Amino acid sequence: MTHNIAVIGGDGIGPDVTAEAIKVIRAAGVDIATTEFDLGGDRYLRDGEILSDETLDALRPFDSILLGAVGHPDVKPGVIERGLLLKMRFELDLYINQRPFLGTAPGGTVQHDFIVIRENTEGPYVGEGGALRVGTPNEVATQGSVNTRFGVERCIRYAFELAVNRERKHVTLVHKTNVLSFAGDLWQRTFDEVAAEYPQVGTAYNHVDAACIYFVQDPHRYDVIVTDNLFGDILTDLGGAVSGGIGLASSANLNPARTGPSMFEPVHGSAPDIAGQNKANPTAAILSAALMLDFLDEGVAADRIRAACAEPVTGSTTDVGAAIAARVGS
Repeated sequence: MTHNIAVIGGDGIGPDVTAEAIKVIRAAGVDIATTEFDLGGDRYLRDGEILSDETLDALRPFDSILLGAVGHPDVKPGVIERGLLLKMRFELDLYINQRPFLGTAPGGTVQHDFIVIRENTEGPYVGEGGALRVGTPNEVATQGSVNTRFGVERCIRYAFELAVNRERKHVTLVHKTNVLSFAGDLWQRTFDEVAAEYPQVGTAYNHVDAACIYFVQDPHRYDVIVTDNLFGDILTDLGGAVSGGIGLASSANLNPARTGPSMFEPVHGSAPDIAGQNKANPTAAILSAALMLDFLDEGVAADRIRAACAEPVTGSTTDVGAAIAARVGS
């Protein structure tokens, strides 16, 4: 079977690391056909295109989307991120952000293995709010957090379904129910009701500030974590930091209903200071490609790629990609 993959190299080091990920996929023997989409800061500066509805419609038929990185020093922060990343998440209903963390925390000796499931289409990122009297001493800004029973439940249910198939079978809800009493109550009640349907899965609750401490001091307590959009965004950066560095962190933006393509990207940024210098480590992009293969029912190839990435490789971007591809091919 040939998988049709849309490739958005994006900005900075994005095109370079994505090229290595594609190289490794092919070395694993997976048949893919790739179509490049020129999107990102350079395209925006050239003709104003971020992600038009026409381009979005062109992406919909693909089996998946592989993205490198976005962020350009000559474009105001938030323009590309909201116009490209968030638009894809919302319009393609990529309601699950899944980020695995396998590593040894600084000062630790035993490897941890946990997954953060982040609700990806609600919360503060929907853009509810506004500003009044901007630039004056009386300026007012509001930013709302939208949480629906529908969105919260499908995210929590996905986390439990994932946990059922893991050895530890445990899900931890992370929120701030003692202060965010309306949204927190919705998350907690929904979590408890879904948990009752999975008696074989253990559960726990942590406030998000406590979870930040445990990520550093005791990450082994976690198996599957489920949380909202904002808390998940912050926690997964910390998860990367305690698992070998954010430069090695992979992620999947999933539409589990498969009504459109899912999107896979490394967590790291575009690193414009080293763009085009063949210095970036492509491992996170390669591991993101492995997540993509999992979702495309190419689990055997995905496991081979993860095994090939288990031992660190040093060298240039292309050296690392070639070494991992050689391991996979052998």
